Amino acid sequence: MSISYFAECTVLITGASAGIGREFARQLAPAVHTMILVARRNERLEALELELKIINPHLEVYCRQLDLCDHAELERFCNWLNESGLTVDLLVNNAGLGDRGAFIDSEWERIRAMLRVNIEALTYLTYRILPSMRKSGCGAILNVSSVASLLPVPHFAVYAASKAYVTSFTEALRSELRNSNISVTALCPGPVATEFDEVANRVPRANTSAVREFFTVPVQEVVRQALHAVSRDKARVIPGTVVNLAMTTVVFVPMFLKRLILNAQAAREKASSSSQAHPDYETSGTI
Repeated sequence: MSISYFAECTVLITGASAGIGREFARQLAPAVHTMILVARRNERLEALELELKIINPHLEVYCRQLDLCDHAELERFCNWLNESGLTVDLLVNNAGLGDRGAFIDSEWERIRAMLRVNIEALTYLTYRILPSMRKSGCGAILNVSSVASLLPVPHFAVYAASKAYVTSFTEALRSELRNSNISVTALCPGPVATEFDEVANRVPRANTSAVREFFTVPVQEVVRQALHAVSRDKARVIPGTVVNLAMTTVVFVPMFLKRLILNAQAAREKASSSSQAHPDYETSGTI
């Protein structure tokens, strides 16, 4: 895929200060004309701006410190965008929050923030920017979802459900806009080596499982495949051959079988926790 497809575009990226969002900025920098970067950490945005200016000295960059949990802040940002005269050609709704752990033990403020960022902010930004795209006659929207959107994920229940909204919303919006020149794409990555897990995990994890490492796709490849999908007007992209094959298979597994697998997993976790709580208790069985 040639990055020249995005030549002279104005791009808005949320969650641009780290991870996938930062990589989108890096890969798009050589081609686009204007970049609007949104994130909570202003010092990281400023550092990224300096890096992007080295990549493309002619790039026009607007850094906006913004907490997407705060709807009033988000509304002011959208008003500024309208008043600035900037027309967004590519909207990358990348910002997202996670929370890994049992739902019953979760903190409501953390859940509320996740719902506001993953669902409300993404929907509102799309709602505010889409009219200008329709007026200009073209545009593209890339919503960063997750493979977790394709099935229920215990201990990641609200996150997976919020991403299921993103995937469904993207598909529906794409259908509504089929007769326009506006493309809508859902990016559904599996494990990616970013800061996301550190923030999402309530308890730090000592190591990463071999299975997870096997499915992990480098962030550079995730972004490269996502931009390729946008340039080809694809509805959905799951980066990584192994992840794509696995999730395509999972989608066709009947729900009652998925429940059996999830129930078996829950039983193993219960047995493991009981064994740890009573170290003198021995269990027998096959592996």
